[in-house]
Amino acid sequence: MLLAQIGLFGNGHGNEINSLSSDEADHLMQTLEDGLDEFPLSVLFAEAIKGPLLSSDSQVQISTLDLIFHYLTRGDASPKQIQILIEENIVDYVFEILRLSECKDPLVYSCVRVLNLFPCTEQSFRQRLIIGFQTLIPVLRYVAEVPFHPAQTFTLMLIQNCVSDCPGIASTSNIEELALILSRMLERHRDGEIGMIPETFLLVCSIFVALLKFPSSQGASNLPALLQESLKHAVLACLTISEKDPGQLLHCLYLLKEAYSYSHEACSANTSTNLELRTCIVDICTSHILPWFSMAVNELDEETVMGVFETFHFILIQHPDIQATELAKVLLSSSWFCFSFGCLGLFPAEKMKWRVYLMLSSLVEVLLGNQAGQPIRDAVFSLPSDPIDLLFLLGQKNSHDLDLSSCQDAVLLLLHFSCLHDDWLADEISVLASLEQYILVNSGDFLSGSIDSLAMMQVLNLYGLCRGLAKASNQVSHSLEAERILFHMLCRSEWDLPSAVIHPVAVRWLFQQEKISKPLTCQLLKFCRRDCSDGNKILIHRDNSHTIDVRVIADLVARRDNHAAKLLMCLLVELAEEGAQNQDIKAVVNLLLTVINIFPAASDQLCLHGIGNAILMVVYYNSSHSSSSELLLAILLLLFNILSTVHHETLSDGESWLALSTKLIDCLIPAVRKYGWNHEGLLLVGILSLILHHSSSHALIEASKSIIFNASLISTINSTVQVVSSKGPALIEHDEGTSSGENLIFLLLLYYFTLRCFHAVLPEVPEWETFLKSPDMAQPVSIINIHFHDLCRMIHFGSPMVKLVASSCLLEFLSGISYQKKGKHVESQCFMGYIMSIMTVLEGQVFNDDIRVAMNCCLCLSIILGWEKELEMQESRVARSSWYRLIVEEMAMSLAVPCLASKSFINYHKPAVHLTVALLKLEKIPGWIRTVFDDVSISCIIENLKVMDVTPEMVLLFRALLNSGFLKAEHIASLNHVFQACRKRMYNNSKGHTTDKHDQKSVTWSDDVGEICEYLIHLMVSSSDTNSGNKRLFQEIEMFFRSLTEEGNIAQP
Repeated sequence: MLLAQIGLFGNGHGNEINSLSSDEADHLMQTLEDGLDEFPLSVLFAEAIKGPLLSSDSQVQISTLDLIFHYLTRGDASPKQIQILIEENIVDYVFEILRLSECKDPLVYSCVRVLNLFPCTEQSFRQRLIIGFQTLIPVLRYVAEVPFHPAQTFTLMLIQNCVSDCPGIASTSNIEELALILSRMLERHRDGEIGMIPETFLLVCSIFVALLKFPSSQGASNLPALLQESLKHAVLACLTISEKDPGQLLHCLYLLKEAYSYSHEACSANTSTNLELRTCIVDICTSHILPWFSMAVNELDEETVMGVFETFHFILIQHPDIQATELAKVLLSSSWFCFSFGCLGLFPAEKMKWRVYLMLSSLVEVLLGNQAGQPIRDAVFSLPSDPIDLLFLLGQKNSHDLDLSSCQDAVLLLLHFSCLHDDWLADEISVLASLEQYILVNSGDFLSGSIDSLAMMQVLNLYGLCRGLAKASNQVSHSLEAERILFHMLCRSEWDLPSAVIHPVAVRWLFQQEKISKPLTCQLLKFCRRDCSDGNKILIHRDNSHTIDVRVIADLVARRDNHAAKLLMCLLVELAEEGAQNQDIKAVVNLLLTVINIFPAASDQLCLHGIGNAILMVVYYNSSHSSSSELLLAILLLLFNILSTVHHETLSDGESWLALSTKLIDCLIPAVRKYGWNHEGLLLVGILSLILHHSSSHALIEASKSIIFNASLISTINSTVQVVSSKGPALIEHDEGTSSGENLIFLLLLYYFTLRCFHAVLPEVPEWETFLKSPDMAQPVSIINIHFHDLCRMIHFGSPMVKLVASSCLLEFLSGISYQKKGKHVESQCFMGYIMSIMTVLEGQVFNDDIRVAMNCCLCLSIILGWEKELEMQESRVARSSWYRLIVEEMAMSLAVPCLASKSFINYHKPAVHLTVALLKLEKIPGWIRTVFDDVSISCIIENLKVMDVTPEMVLLFRALLNSGFLKAEHIASLNHVFQACRKRMYNNSKGHTTDKHDQKSVTWSDDVGEICEYLIHLMVSSSDTNSGNKRLFQEIEMFFRSLTEEGNIAQP
């Protein structure tokens, strides 16, 4: 080693020859002539160290390796001497030592230190390095686990040389193993478990990049996942030290770009994993790099800033996909336009300006496509860095200056796209002023219509947006001449709003301008003609999304601050009067239907602007067309949706609704008589039901009268009901799943809403007994009527749904009679012939499986029991009825001791309460009731009463017991405490709670009437009890407390 250090081996081969004897010199010359090494001492040295290298003593091996190290690191070691060692297989020996070392220190360090001294440019060394590559992987695995291991960098350098110089050296398993080791190194580096010098970090990134370029990497199934983790660790580690060593971040960004490129090039077998990799990379950019970059940009150098821009730009210009779009959206939501121009202020170099503008052009293109960013690229060399200068350029008259015209196109695009995303390059006042100047100096192009259509739409968006924002902030200063020129252009030129890219504020401002109603109506027709499913949509920015189709129109129609609803009504009337194609009318009707489905509140605006009259015009002009069946179906569906969502206060009782309902009946009933009830017929019944429903709130009164008294409709209903109800026990088979059952349910619903609106629509009709008379008897007035004995037959024999609707009709019918006969005597002959049979049918449904049916029947019985005096009802029938006693006893049991009550009765105490209350209100209460509600029973019921379990029916029961003298002072005290707590809880829960009718879902039916039937039944059930829920409970509690204070209501001792 000492000889090597003093350079004995480095004196040149001439000195070596001079030191030899004459014979030795002749031998050496002969050797040279035979092609042997011309450096005998180097050869001898190589031969001499082979033995020690193969020694079983590791210390000898280490010393020999140290000797080689000093031999190669002395200042005058020639390339020939190094080549001799390679050709004498010294490199192979060292690799063998490394292979057999079992990764023991310091042998590993000595080996890799020596191997790194051999030049990679030497072909012979590269060949041996390839052979020894497999040996380096376990060595790297070992040294990677030791913090700051001195052999880490040397091992990584050797592997980096291998993978860089020989792309095919690593197999798929090698790549996965190396990726796992490198990923683990980065993870531990980020977590602080081990340190990593900058050179080591750079080598790790370089090796990763090289591995990604290997053909065999495409078959490495675990590589994308490992790459995801590695990128996260590398980026997070770099961001904390970027100011100290920006070079590490640049290498990390380079790795990130190569990984994104790899995810696009990898084989299709790993599509899902590559998608996850791209998603991960974009998430790293948006969640980590972008926030850090926005905060730290003022402390970064130009090269680092440029590196981040290049990385984002690289992702944007790759194959446009979901990930690139997501990155673009996040950048825009982070005010990327303003941020980019801020960077230009910090780094005004020309290359930075180019990078910023090129990236902005790509950003535009990712979201708009179709080479939309080309104007920016065309003018990139001429555009200024200051946004104020951009506005100045826009306001100049180009006079056919191609360069200025190109710059103005780019400026318009930049302003248009940035403002679209609420990322203003300047305040809206400055933008509006510059835009008005642009319009004025180029007025000739605007007035003649020679302006480019794309530029025209960009101007329209910017102008409408600036004016809309100015209006919202009460800033009304603007150029009237510029507005006149713009409106003239819109009225005279061809333009296409449905395919435009436009801000919602600009759209709203446009539809607020009555001066351009005509061109806006044409645009609406264009929009209607387009199939909303084919992607022809108004592009609009909202909730980080650019694409909204009819939602923008729906939003406009639902608002009161624009003319969209009025324009659509005018369009519909105009098309009808001009005899337009049914296809156009149907397109408008379908748009209106979609609008209501999106925003049910839009129905109010449509009604305010005459939707009834518009539809009447369409029906009037198209009723004779043989090809109008599809249009008629669409109109019926639109009407149903309007009537199911509109507030009744909005509906006018004008002649249009009266004429419309009559016209629809006249159009459809003949077909029903001839062919039976079809989809259109049942939908018409649904519409008529909704008209009647609104009339109960004093809207559409005249239209409802025309329905109730329509002889054709009455005759058709009577014939249908008689056929179905005559089937007796077989009626159970006619449920909503059969056509006859479906027809019956719809007609029962129509009858229910007729009864419901009777007081509001026909207060002049003198007697409800009209409904009691048989259809065969002479009627004083012909109205829609299903005789009560048919209702009873349906309640007894009908399917579950028929039972529900028929019982609701009977309840409404009996409630009407009860309301009309208050204070009057009812002639017994009108009822006694039927009342017992009615009660028998109702009593049989008290335990119906559908609690709604059971509730209806119990309420009906309660009403009839309330007519005790008027009907001269025999007390003994009720008092001695074991059936009534069973009902009351089971109810009391379920409330006092729920575990002992019949399982079938536990949920039926609510219907039974109403029956019990009716019995308690009889002039002579049955004696057995006092046995059922004795002190023990009442005390048990009150004990089981919890605040959360209190229902309106339970309060009603206790009020009836109170009024009948069943409650004692201690009972009242306990109930007072419970009800006070219950009232307090309701008050606290009601704070801030509001409901909106328009929250309900509109009907989207086209081929099946089931959804319509379901909605009408829901409307029937909900309208039958308007004070349901907390409101009714609150009222019942108030009435209980009021009863306590009334004179004579003193609890019995």
